[in-house]
Amino acid sequence: MTLHMAKRMLAQEMKSLTEEPMEGFRVKLIDDQDLFEWEVALFGPPATIYEGGYLKAILHFPMNYPFSPPIMRFTTRLWHPNIYESGEVCISILHPPVDDSQSGELACERWNPAQTVRTILLSVISLLNEPNTNSPANVEASVMYRRYKEGLDDEYAKVVRRIVRLTAEDAARDGVVVPTTVDDYCVKAKKEEPGDTDEQSYAMEFRFWRNDEYSENEEEDEEDDSSQSAEKERENAEEEELSNVSQ
Repeated sequence: MTLHMAKRMLAQEMKSLTEEPMEGFRVKLIDDQDLFEWEVALFGPPATIYEGGYLKAILHFPMNYPFSPPIMRFTTRLWHPNIYESGEVCISILHPPVDDSQSGELACERWNPAQTVRTILLSVISLLNEPNTNSPANVEASVMYRRYKEGLDDEYAKVVRRIVRLTAEDAARDGVVVPTTVDDYCVKAKKEEPGDTDEQSYAMEFRFWRNDEYSENEEEDEEDDSSQSAEKERENAEEEELSNVSQ
């Protein structure tokens, strides 16, 4: 049941991100038959030291998604306070929802089923521009970044710009034109074509649902309850976030 639910939710999220793309990101499946491994292409935001960058990463989802967080690992080698040498991203939203008084993180900052791939990617792009130096994954990069922010030197920016220039080769190899202006960076949701059908719109979901190891009749009631529970948690978290902002 959990595996079936994870496939269903990931298919829905991929469909949503394909039809309503995010600014600065593109996502696709590494293997069309595997919903649990995504390739992410991140475009460096204009007017930042990452401008023109083509940063690639992999999102690996657990079989019990969305109850456990995915792992995000950059395949582009980056120099950043919150990215390990392996490329794995260290950010609160991707940390399991467990009590850890030593981490310095609030429970509300960690992963919960209300989070989505969209919230992950938005958090990561924010982290690139505003690293968390309080709990660095790369101490040397953290020290260099603090000196850069304090205006002591610009070594951090030089290293990042050097990395950005190197990513041009990957972009050319993939046939990607990296946006460097705000207008190009901001994308619009794909409009539905008049000829689109429900069968075409939901082809991805059906492709992964039809071969599920459980029969639909046996799981229908249990799955609906679990899906509704996860969706309810997401709705409650969104309402709480809006409430906190309004206060």
